[in-house]
Amino acid sequence: MPIEVRVPTLGESVVDAVVGTWLKQEGDPVATGETLVELETDKVNVEVIAQNDGVLQKIVSKEGETVNVGDVIASIEEGAVAPAAKSEKKEEVAAPAAAAAPVSAGQPVPAEMAGAARATPAVRRLAAEYDLDLDQVPASGENGRVTREDVVRYALSRQAPQPAPAATNGATQTPVPPMTPPSATAAVPAPDVAPISGDRREERVRMSRRRQTIAQRLVEAQQTAAMLTTFNEVDMSKVMEVRKRRRDAFKEQHGVSLGYMSFFTKAVVGALKAFPRVNAELQGTDMVLKHYYDIGIAVGAEEGLVVPVVRDADRKTFAEIEQEIVDLATKARENKLALEELLGGTFTITNGGIYGSLLSTPILNPPQVGILGMHKIEERPVVVEGAVVVRPMMYLALSYDHRIVDGQEAVQFLVRVKELIEDPERLLLEG
Repeated sequence: MPIEVRVPTLGESVVDAVVGTWLKQEGDPVATGETLVELETDKVNVEVIAQNDGVLQKIVSKEGETVNVGDVIASIEEGAVAPAAKSEKKEEVAAPAAAAAPVSAGQPVPAEMAGAARATPAVRRLAAEYDLDLDQVPASGENGRVTREDVVRYALSRQAPQPAPAATNGATQTPVPPMTPPSATAAVPAPDVAPISGDRREERVRMSRRRQTIAQRLVEAQQTAAMLTTFNEVDMSKVMEVRKRRRDAFKEQHGVSLGYMSFFTKAVVGALKAFPRVNAELQGTDMVLKHYYDIGIAVGAEEGLVVPVVRDADRKTFAEIEQEIVDLATKARENKLALEELLGGTFTITNGGIYGSLLSTPILNPPQVGILGMHKIEERPVVVEGAVVVRPMMYLALSYDHRIVDGQEAVQFLVRVKELIEDPERLLLEG
């Protein structure tokens, strides 16, 4: 009797999801613990695991469909054997040498044995649209991971015009048309004007559930909050000197590098203690002042920005904060964050400086009322005690909800962050 595969519990307040990539197809053998499909939720992707051995008999919910918790999305025939598996022994008897033969040059390697293991399902899906062998795509991601940009870059390189080959025995070679993914082949009515020459290829890509949610929340933040941004700059000299002096010993003792984020997390906690309304939330006509400090750290991931939370940052050491940020960022980039790791932040820090941003206005992460933007460290001439000197400076931006936080309070909050960063000893005492 077929066993139903249902949508599992997705987490608190999450009741539906979008079917992502089916990693198994109808008729494929499955083993207990194998991933059948990925479901996209507002926060994280969830893998649906096979609970028994057998054959994937039927896929009920196709990719792109919205499903609810408890819905049947597939069925597995327990104990069945896939057709390919039944004939496997016959093939081994008929041609034992073929099974051991090495792959010859130019012969494609199955994706599940090579490149697919180094790419997310979304990247594998894009490669399939371009009809690419992922094992041939040069990887630029961490740990040899193939990224979306790698696939697009490789596809475009294959479309580049090639010199015509010399004729052989009077024969000519038929040119191969440029490669276009199926999603870009929809018919478009012909315009009443002369066609425009040149490559004007378009591609239609469905937004992931996470990116749709991000877009919606960002628009809501701008429409519902009275958002303003105030700026300041901070001299990073002393923090950089501490990091340089303590870097090796810190890494040897704690097994993690001493970065800037722990300094700014501690500085933010110190400023939030001094100005508690920046750590508040608006609920109707009430302000909810939070006397705990769960600091969200914005992380750029392939499927969109996520903000995992460092809980009780005021109680953690520099080393504990650094280790937790590294762990959360790694999970985010590998799409392995749990839903509880994304909920309940009271304030957010985002660092556009790692991408080269000199100045920006970060958008609030509702229902929070404050977000600190860090930026690129750049040597600039500044005046110190009447003399012009060159210092490593960073612009800071605080976006805040003016419904709760007054302008004076916001400016003083940012000044306190600046003071704590420029005086690490004070940071240790107050942060």
